[in-house]
Amino acid sequence: MRKNLLTRSVAVLSGVAMLTALAACGDNTAAPTGDASSNTASGETISGEFKGAGASSQQAAVEAWVAGYTAQNPDAQIGYDPSGSGAGVSTFLTGATAWAGSDAALSTEEVEQSKSVCANGTSAFDIPVYISPIAVVFNLEGISGEGKTLNMDASTLAKIFDGKITTWNDPAIQDQNPDVELPDTPITVVHRSDKSGTTKNFLSYFVDAAPNDWQYELGENWPNEVGQGAKGTSGVISTVQQADGTIGYADASQAGQLGTVAVKVGDEYVAYSAEAAAKVVDASPADETATEPNRVVVKLDHNTTEAGAYPIVLVSYDIACPAYEDANTAKFVKSWLTYVVSEEGQQTAADAAGNAPLSDTMREKVMASIDAIETE
Repeated sequence: MRKNLLTRSVAVLSGVAMLTALAACGDNTAAPTGDASSNTASGETISGEFKGAGASSQQAAVEAWVAGYTAQNPDAQIGYDPSGSGAGVSTFLTGATAWAGSDAALSTEEVEQSKSVCANGTSAFDIPVYISPIAVVFNLEGISGEGKTLNMDASTLAKIFDGKITTWNDPAIQDQNPDVELPDTPITVVHRSDKSGTTKNFLSYFVDAAPNDWQYELGENWPNEVGQGAKGTSGVISTVQQADGTIGYADASQAGQLGTVAVKVGDEYVAYSAEAAAKVVDASPADETATEPNRVVVKLDHNTTEAGAYPIVLVSYDIACPAYEDANTAKFVKSWLTYVVSEEGQQTAADAAGNAPLSDTMREKVMASIDAIETE
C-alpha cells in the first residue's frame, strides 16, 4: 500500500498548477478545446478542461485515474485540488468545479443548495468511488515502524483521542499488548484542523462502538481541545512523523513508515487492509435517510463482529449533478465517473493507493446513477 511519495508529490504539484490555470472556467462549465465529444463509454473521446476538488484521501487514486483517463482521452485536461472534503463540496456548490470528492455524504442542506448549480431543477447526488481503511497511526520510539502494530479496542482509542488516557504505558494499552514493553512517553493526539470527511468517518466509529466513552456530536470538525491540529491528510501524517509519542488518523494509503493500530473486533484484533475494509462495506446497509434521486450512501456497521473485518473505514464519494448547463461538462462527468467506477478504474486506484475496489453489486448501483446524467 505504500507508494513512492516523490512521484505523488510531483503529480500533486502538477494538479494544483493546472487548477490555477483553469481558475477562469467556473460555473460548472468547461472551456472547450475542440468539438464536444460523447461519453467514452460509447467509444468516443472527451475534450476540454475540467476541474474537481475535495477529499485529500482520494489524492493518490485521483492521480492514477487522471493518468488512465487522459491516456484514453488525450484532449481532456483535468485538475484536482485535494483541498479537503468540506472545502471541495463548498467549491462545487459555487459552481466552480465539475465534481467534488468527499469523505462524507451530502447533508440535507447541501443537497438543497446544489439546486442552484445543477441544471433543470435537479439536485446533486453522491456515489461511492473509493473505499479504504482509516489507519490509526502512531510514532513511538522503539515500537513503531512499517508493519508494526499495537492492539487497542474502541474504548481505549476513544479515551486516547478524548485526552483521558495520556501515556503510552497506561494499563488500558499495556494489558492489550502484554508482549510489548511500552514507555511512559506522553501521548500527543494529532487531528485534522480543517473540515474533514475523514474526521467524520473516524469519529463515527467512536459514536457507534464506544458510546459510553465518546460524548460529542458527530461532525466534520474536530470536537475537543485535545492535541494539535494539522491541515489535510498529509498534514496529519507529517505532524505524527515529526515527534515521538504522537498518534493520529489518516487514509491508510498514506500511513507510510508509521506504526498502526490493530482494532479489536469480536475476540480478535484486526490490522487494516483493503480486504478487511471491503468486508465491512459489503455487509453494511444503505443509509435510508439519503432519499433524493440517484444518491447511493452507505451506513457503515462499526459494531460488526465478522472475522477479519476492519471497522474503521472511509467510504469516499464523488458528487456530481444529474444535469449541467454546459453539455460538454455533462458528457465529461458521465464519462469520468464511468471510468472511475469501472473495473479498470478501480483496479488502477487500488494499485496506486491500496484501497478496496468496489464490488460488482455496488458498481451496479452507482452505474444506475451515472447513467442518469443528462448529456443532451
